[in-house]
Amino acid sequence: MPGGRLTHDDRRQIAIWLGEKLEYAEIARRLGRPTSTISREVARNSAPGGYLPDRAQQAAGQRARRRRPAQATEPTADGRPSESVRAFVEQFATLLVGTGLSRMPARVFVCLLTSESGGLTSAELVRQLQVSPASVSKAIGYLEPVELVRRTQDSGRRERYVIDDDVWLRAFKSDTGAHAEVAAAARHGIEIFGAGTPAGTRLGQMAQFFTWISEQMNGSGLTDAVVRDARTVLAALVFAARPLTLDDLATALGWPVARTADALDAITRRPALSDPLTVEQAGRGTYAITPRSDRLSSTQRDALIARPEQGP
Repeated sequence: MPGGRLTHDDRRQIAIWLGEKLEYAEIARRLGRPTSTISREVARNSAPGGYLPDRAQQAAGQRARRRRPAQATEPTADGRPSESVRAFVEQFATLLVGTGLSRMPARVFVCLLTSESGGLTSAELVRQLQVSPASVSKAIGYLEPVELVRRTQDSGRRERYVIDDDVWLRAFKSDTGAHAEVAAAARHGIEIFGAGTPAGTRLGQMAQFFTWISEQMNGSGLTDAVVRDARTVLAALVFAARPLTLDDLATALGWPVARTADALDAITRRPALSDPLTVEQAGRGTYAITPRSDRLSSTQRDALIARPEQGP
């Protein structure tokens, strides 16, 4: 079932798709799972020869047999959590406060995180945390916009607050757009200050970092076929050694214009594909390939274009 535990068939299919060089994001989409589930599964069950689905299934069965309900999670007679659970909630909440989360939202989040079902009603949160309904409501209002918590209704139409299994992936993905904007702004700053200046160097490092974050959390969103097309377009521009229009590229490659446009768009959306080069519009609807401005300092560029001294 999508969202449940991986089955033996799922694991065998993962091995097949890995052999076909599919990216984790595409495998996750086909299985209806978070990308983080696939990456964790492969990392945990790979050997020098690659991912081992049969061994992965055996290990999962062993982990399931080892799991036992923890006595510390048993509530007291009045429905409140045990002392050890309360202590854990407070300690964990304190750690989350250190990452920038406010105190009450952190307490509510950890309380939901450690609940048996991953969800509680407002009344249950009030009772377990011994706070006012207004405090719980305000904390939920803080957690919902950042997608750490969502609302649902149980069979009795009571509103419950729940944490999904892919909460961290969704929360970080919600920031992907901001990461990409920061990377683009940093690259623009390089053009203003110059790649060889101290500011340009720092901005270059910042652009690389936020581009990497954006791509990792977004799972790139590109299929292997589009990535191959993008690299073919790069090779064509390098080989031609002159600006080419979209129609020129499509004709030379024998592709439909739409396919060529998709490849150029992929290079724009995923700069790492062309690193250390970049594709820019050179005017009059043409595209040209140039070195990335943040890869060489002005001193290095000057040294490379300087003419050697003529002998007598």
